[in-house]
Amino acid sequence: MIKVLLLTSLFLTSSIYAKENTSESVKIVKKTESTKNGTAITAEKVVIKKKLNPHLQSKINMLIEQKESIDQSLKENNIWAKIYSNYHTFKELRDQKIILDDQINILDNKYKPTETEQKMLDKLKGKRSTLIGKLQLLKEYENNPFKKFLNPPDISDIPTVGNPFAIISALSYIKKLKSDEIEYNTRYESIQRVMDKLKERELLLKKILLLDEKNIKYKEELLETEDKIKTFIPVVDIFETTQNVYLKKIDETTLNLKSDVKREMEKASSIGMIILFFLLLVLLSKYLVKRYMSDNERFYMINKALNVTFITLLVITLLFSYLENVNYLVTILGFASAGIAIAMKDWFMSILGWFVIIIGGAIHVGDRVKFVRQGMEYVGDIVDISLLRMTIQEDITLTSYMHNRRAGRIIFVPNNYVFTDMIANYTHAGLKTVWDGIDFMITFDSNVSKASSIAKEVTKKYSKGYTEITRKQLNKLRSQYSMKNTNVEPRIYTFIEPYGIKISAWYHTNAYATLTLRSTISMEIIERLQKEEDISLAFPTQSVYIDKNVPRKMPEQPTLFEGEAE
Repeated sequence: MIKVLLLTSLFLTSSIYAKENTSESVKIVKKTESTKNGTAITAEKVVIKKKLNPHLQSKINMLIEQKESIDQSLKENNIWAKIYSNYHTFKELRDQKIILDDQINILDNKYKPTETEQKMLDKLKGKRSTLIGKLQLLKEYENNPFKKFLNPPDISDIPTVGNPFAIISALSYIKKLKSDEIEYNTRYESIQRVMDKLKERELLLKKILLLDEKNIKYKEELLETEDKIKTFIPVVDIFETTQNVYLKKIDETTLNLKSDVKREMEKASSIGMIILFFLLLVLLSKYLVKRYMSDNERFYMINKALNVTFITLLVITLLFSYLENVNYLVTILGFASAGIAIAMKDWFMSILGWFVIIIGGAIHVGDRVKFVRQGMEYVGDIVDISLLRMTIQEDITLTSYMHNRRAGRIIFVPNNYVFTDMIANYTHAGLKTVWDGIDFMITFDSNVSKASSIAKEVTKKYSKGYTEITRKQLNKLRSQYSMKNTNVEPRIYTFIEPYGIKISAWYHTNAYATLTLRSTISMEIIERLQKEEDISLAFPTQSVYIDKNVPRKMPEQPTLFEGEAE
């Protein structure tokens, strides 16, 4: 009603002051036409063009500025205006396609089209192909283009609060619903602002046309704005209805979840008090046992028994609390596993280590291995791998000879050591040989080349079979491991030491009988070296001179004649 009165007042005002607000300018237009007999007739037409006075023009300019400001706000970050623009473009392209189809049908139905008509037909078909491509790109705007933004976020997968861990999921879901609600309200507010801006734009255009009723440009803009308003009115109505339903559903879901969370928290608190009571009882029992029992072994057994008792009570409490549904079985097992893992973490780590050993395949029964634990080295053959430990039979090896000085023991290694300690496998992946080395020292004036040759000949003679076996095994392992150095031939190294030249001979030998071959090669090298006159074994020596001048050999000076002879 207010808008009608405002428009009426503006119309009356413009009518009363029309003569005062306008000035006429006369323009004479001459038009010359030729008749059939060639004579020319000149006609004069008087055109009266009305001009707006400055005061009225300033009002119109002010209204135009307000309209442009609204247009700018509609363009900036307005998804609804963009959707409508695409929808409007789709409608225009579809109308153009309909017109083109009619024109093409007319030309196609001609019996004998001319060359010009045929060219026109081809041109129209090309335009139609282009239009079809554009329509395919905008196909989603064909029917209900605002549907995607009108649909609220889906309320599904509502968590069931049946255990303490589900409380976190419920609270997270409530937070998600609140976020979705804010986001949907923001959408509604944005389309409501667009609607208000369009109505304001419509009113400004009507005011401009009351002052300048013959302006075709603003008439077209008014029609376009009215069309937009007609399009957005049902969208806003649907959005408002959907919003009301969606908000009620969110409120209902939130209230139900909060109620379930409160109930589960009360239940969890009761269970926690019971568990705390049992824990204090077990701790008190441990304290009394530790204080009044001197036998360490019995204390250890009683301590383990108390741990098992507490775990059993914990499991029973949780079973009676959460076994209302079979789905809670997973939760119960989780609680039980956590308690057992805390009380018997070493056992669980050993069981996990057993899985790693069995599945990983790094260690097998029969492998020769070396364990290093707190500075002690143990080398032997694995004779058994159980769920909790590996059993090793210690053999006489170089480690026994140089470090332990004893062998033959049965060593039990917990499986959890595979995670914390170094384990060396001498026979992994089918490898049955290892590198072994023998060092000996010769004097500086000995024939080093001959000694090296002797060492190489002896090592090559006795390790030939193992070298071939190793070469074949390494070739098989190339597909599994990246091996850079696969040279398996015996190697001889020479080093300068304070008391002579050290010769180090390295060769492949059986991993289970390293000392046997080492002993054989050592004896052979000694025998060969003793037969050579220009090779002497070196050992730490020292010369001591008592009450005797040490003779020193003076260097010879060249004579005059020797210098001239040179």
